[in-house]
Amino acid sequence: MEDREQYLRYQQDRTVLAAIGARLDPQVGRISVRMPRSLAESAVAAWNREEPGGIGEESREEYELRDDAAELALIGLAIGERGMRDGEDVVVDLDVVQVATALRAAR
Repeated sequence: MEDREQYLRYQQDRTVLAAIGARLDPQVGRISVRMPRSLAESAVAAWNREEPGGIGEESREEYELRDDAAELALIGLAIGERGMRDGEDVVVDLDVVQVATALRAAR
């Protein structure tokens, strides 16, 4: 049973992390970001893409890939709605969670 005790600690850690998130949420919102137009266009294309219906059984890796693709599509939606061209770049205000998701994917 000792080897499972760590998961109880991890659950407590998650509770603390969620409490921190609840305190931070009202302090942060959107962040203005700049990206090359080609990346912005790819994100918008992900939003506009039609996917075939239904999702069958998928591995954890496949689920994570699909989830990242969905995050990209939501960034594309934001760009389509609020993005402004600035030379060869696009400037858009993204939710801090979207920024964090993109940063995590880059790692």
